[in-house]
Amino acid sequence: MKVLVGVKRVIDYNVNIRVKADGSGVETENVRMSANPFDEIALEEAVRLKEAGICSELLAVTVGDEASQEVLRSALAMGADRAIRIDVPESPQPLNVAALLAAVAREEAVDLVLLGKQAIDDDANQTGQMAAALLGWPQGTFASELTIEEGRARVAREIDGGQQTVELDLPAVVTADLRLNEPRFVKLPAMMKAKKRPIEERTPEALGVDMRPRVERVKVSEPVPREAGVKVADVDELLDKLRNEAGVI
Repeated sequence: MKVLVGVKRVIDYNVNIRVKADGSGVETENVRMSANPFDEIALEEAVRLKEAGICSELLAVTVGDEASQEVLRSALAMGADRAIRIDVPESPQPLNVAALLAAVAREEAVDLVLLGKQAIDDDANQTGQMAAALLGWPQGTFASELTIEEGRARVAREIDGGQQTVELDLPAVVTADLRLNEPRFVKLPAMMKAKKRPIEERTPEALGVDMRPRVERVKVSEPVPREAGVKVADVDELLDKLRNEAGVI
């Protein structure tokens, strides 16, 4: 079975996000970048499938500029067999990324596409679902458990009411939730070896994907600061504030 994992380069989750002064986006200059944590979970699951003898070839794919190669080096160090960078100079929208991943999935004849459920930069939570729709494949989103048996994928999904289990015929698209696994620590010797391995390159034109944006970003702004909370002496005071100040009862 051949598995494709999408890996996105995002601002590191430990960094405090700053909005640009002109409101055009988020400041990325001189900011630490890393692989999207949910994508790392998807990659770890693919590596475990490979170690179990279920996955015969693991392909890591990213969409971005030359700096995005660093997340592919990490993917190779974790256990990916090949890495592909689709050369896109600016951050593309989810539909464009989905179309690119779908094109590579068809070209490489993969059996399973594993993605993070969302990227922590835009939190769009759309790429996996859109890729499945473009491919015409079944999808299992928000996966907290994944089992592959006899050409089918059993996916335990995180939903508002608890957990839902679905079975999908392969090929399929699965997106990883936080509880699917805990990614392994990449050791330095593995990273050094990964730096010497080749990274294949593709272009949207070669894949036949239209990269025109469908959504216009009008403005990015900081969230409104929350007011400080207050302590109340008893239930009567709480009810009074909810009724007369908050107006919720």
